[in-house]
Amino acid sequence: MKILANDGISETGVSALEKGGFEVITVKVAQEQLANYINENKVVGLLVRSATQVRKDLIDSCPGLKLIGRGGVGMDNIDVEYAKEKGLYVINTPAASSESVAELVFAHLFGGVRFLHDSNRAMPLEGDRKFKDLKKSYAKGSELRGKTLGVIGFGRIGQATAKIALGVGMKVVYTDPFIEKASLEVPFFDGQSVSFDFTSVPKEEILKTADFITIHVPAQKEYVIGKNEFALMKKGVGIVNAARGGVLDEVALVDALADGTVAFAGLDVFESEPKPEIPLLMHPNISLTPHIGAATQEAQDRIGTELATQIIHLLGGGK
Repeated sequence: MKILANDGISETGVSALEKGGFEVITVKVAQEQLANYINENKVVGLLVRSATQVRKDLIDSCPGLKLIGRGGVGMDNIDVEYAKEKGLYVINTPAASSESVAELVFAHLFGGVRFLHDSNRAMPLEGDRKFKDLKKSYAKGSELRGKTLGVIGFGRIGQATAKIALGVGMKVVYTDPFIEKASLEVPFFDGQSVSFDFTSVPKEEILKTADFITIHVPAQKEYVIGKNEFALMKKGVGIVNAARGGVLDEVALVDALADGTVAFAGLDVFESEPKPEIPLLMHPNISLTPHIGAATQEAQDRIGTELATQIIHLLGGGK
C-alpha cells in the first residue's frame, strides 16, 4: 500500500513505514493535481502538514483513500468530520512538537526583551559606523526572571511553555476553560524534578497582570486577543503568537505597539499566511518567524515515528 507524504516526512518516519510494509512517496504534488495523483497511484494514505488542504472535494474525488494524517497538532486544513463520515481514519501527532513550539516562544521572548530582532537588522547595516549609537539604543533591555508569564490555553504546548518559564524563574498564570487545574512536573538533566500546581484564572486577570502573554489555542471563529483585550493589558507587555493565525487581531496589535501598550510581539503565524501583511514584516518591534514552531529535527523525527506507528496499527501493515 502506498502512502503519500505530500508535505514531507522525516527519514525515521519513512523507515518505520517501509519496515511496516508500506511504500512511501515523498514527491510534492500541487494541490490542483493531488486528486488525480492519488487515484492514479492508488494511494491509501495522505500525510500533510499545514500547506496541503484536504477538503470535501478532494475526499470525494479519492474513493480509494483510507487515511489522512496531519504531522502536527491543528487540523484546520482538513475537513475532519466529513472525512470521518466517509469512513476515513484521521490522525495527528498532538504530543510530538510541544517542546519545539515552546522553545520557539522563548526564542521570541528572549530576543524581544533584548531587542535582538531589531539589532540583527541594524548591525549589518550600521554596526561599523554607528556602533555607539546602536549600543545606546539597545541598552534598556530587561530580564525574564521574576516576571509573570500569562499563558492563554493550557494544553500540551501551553504546559510545555510554562515548564520553560518556571525553569527560567518566571511566575506562571494560565487561563483555559477546559482545564480548571493542572499539575506540572519540571524535569532536570540529572533526574531531579520539581512539581507545581496551578488553577485556571479568568482571561481578564491575565491581561491585567501579565508582563508577557503567549497564546496556545486552536483556530477560532473570533479573535482571542483583539482591541478590547489590548485595552486591558499592562503598559509595555510582550506578546507571542505561535498558535494559529487569526487568534490575534493583527491590526489591533499594530495599534497597541504604536501607543506603547505592547512593547514587542513575536509572531510565528499570520492571518494572511502565507503572505503576511507588510506592516507586520517591516515593524521594528515585531520578531518574525515563518511558521516554524514544529520545525526542529527532533520534533520531525517524533512526528514521523508517531504517524508511522498509528498508520501501521490502523491499516494493518502495508503488505
